[in-house]
Amino acid sequence: MQARLPWKAVKSPKKRPKSTPGLFITGTDTGVGKTRVAATIARALTCDGWKVGVYKPAASGCERVGKELTSEDAVLLWEAAGRPGSLRRVCPQRFAAPLAPHLAAKAEGKQLDEPLLRSGIEYWLERSDIVLVEGAGGLLSPLGEEKYVADLARATGFPLVVVVPNRIGSINQALQTLLAAQAYDLEVAGIVLSELLPPDAHDPSIQSNPAELARRASAPVLARLPYNAIELDTIVDWPALARPFKRGR
Repeated sequence: MQARLPWKAVKSPKKRPKSTPGLFITGTDTGVGKTRVAATIARALTCDGWKVGVYKPAASGCERVGKELTSEDAVLLWEAAGRPGSLRRVCPQRFAAPLAPHLAAKAEGKQLDEPLLRSGIEYWLERSDIVLVEGAGGLLSPLGEEKYVADLARATGFPLVVVVPNRIGSINQALQTLLAAQAYDLEVAGIVLSELLPPDAHDPSIQSNPAELARRASAPVLARLPYNAIELDTIVDWPALARPFKRGR
């Protein structure tokens, strides 16, 4: 059961952390349900009275709506958090090509603004009780000419929530992601299993993966997000898992 933190302890200026806490949501790959999980966390925190900031530093494969490119993921996060601040600030760098952000930018004759990847979070740190950052792809997905998503995660100092798709092959992918986190000296808050297949799918690993991950992984399995659900199967104390943003990394 969740040991909820009292809302007044966060609202009080004397007790509020000097630096806004947060979590960094990553995954074993692209298309594993990171945005769905991040939105679920944002929705739960918002319902508990937290002022939630949501930040997706860059997105590729965006659709053009009128004169602007729109990130469907950014909209989902923003809606789940109760539409805080400006939607444009949720994902300040949006590109059309379904490529790594720096390559998608090149395809449009642009350049990925690497300093903005880090500085863009300031908007949310200043106006939120807790910030959720969603990375692109996995930890070793390129995020610039020489940088990776893991570099951005390390720059925030936020613990990782690793989203793992509950399907055949997920054990290997999850353990590789945890090894990458260890190589970058990243704290891992835990794993969330994302159900991408309906319960009647012909994949017996769906039933065995949770126990296997719990036995083999160096981080706890926190919860599962059932197929097409908007709530996790377990109550998680997300504020207790969050850590303050660390500047100067």
